[in-house]
Amino acid sequence: MILELDAVVKRFGDNEVLRGISLNLHRHEVVCLIGASGSGKSTLLRCVNLLETIDGGTITLFGQSLTESGSIPTGSVATPAWSFSRSTSFRTQCSRERPRGTGASAEAQAQRRTGRALQLLERIGLRDRADEYPERLSGGQQQRVAIVRSLAMRPALLLLDEVTSALDPSLVGEVLDLLRDLAHTGTTMLIATHEMNFARDVAQKIVYLDGGVLVEQGTPEQIFSNPQHESTRLFLERVR
Repeated sequence: MILELDAVVKRFGDNEVLRGISLNLHRHEVVCLIGASGSGKSTLLRCVNLLETIDGGTITLFGQSLTESGSIPTGSVATPAWSFSRSTSFRTQCSRERPRGTGASAEAQAQRRTGRALQLLERIGLRDRADEYPERLSGGQQQRVAIVRSLAMRPALLLLDEVTSALDPSLVGEVLDLLRDLAHTGTTMLIATHEMNFARDVAQKIVYLDGGVLVEQGTPEQIFSNPQHESTRLFLERVR
C-alpha cells in the first residue's frame, strides 16, 4: 500500500469540501478521480501533497502518517502540474535542474537529474528542444515537460490535477498519450480528470466524488457500465 486516506475532512470556513473521504492506492495502480467541478478532486490532491491541512481523519504514505509528521517522505510524491497555473513556471531551459543545497554532492545530484531529464525528453520526443525556454514551447509540449520534470525526481507517486484542462483541444492528445505510456509502464498515479475516455482506458480504479463525498468507486467497467448510485449515473450522462 502506498497511500491510505481514512475519513479525511477538509473545511474552508463553514464550507466542508471533503466529507470523510477514505481511499487506498497500491503500487503501480492508476486511480482516476472524477466528478463535477467543485466536487473536491483538487482539494483532495492538495491535501495529499500537504498543500492544505486537513481538519479530520488521517493520510498515510508508505506507512508514515502525514497528519502527524507534517512532511512527505523525500522523493515519494511529485505534483507536476496544476490546472489553475501555467504548466511550466520555470524560467530555466527544459533539461536544466537547479542544485538544491551547496557543495559537490548537490551539484552531482543536479547533474544526475539533468541526465534523467534528457532521457525522459528523448522518450517523449522532445530531446531536440532540451535547450528551449518554456515560452518557446507549445502548450502541449510545456505540459509534457512539466510531467517530465517531476519524473526526473523519481517519485513513487504522481499527483495530477486536470493536466489537460488549460490546453487547446488539439494539444490534449499529446499529454494523454504520455500519461497512457506512464500507466502502461507501471507508474503509480492519482489523477483528477474530466477526460472520461482517458480514465476508462488507463485507470484500474475510478473514484466518483460529489459534493465532497466519495459516492462510489470501482473498476472502469463497474463505474461506466453499471453505476450503483443515481448521482453517478446522472453525472456520466451529462459528460458523455
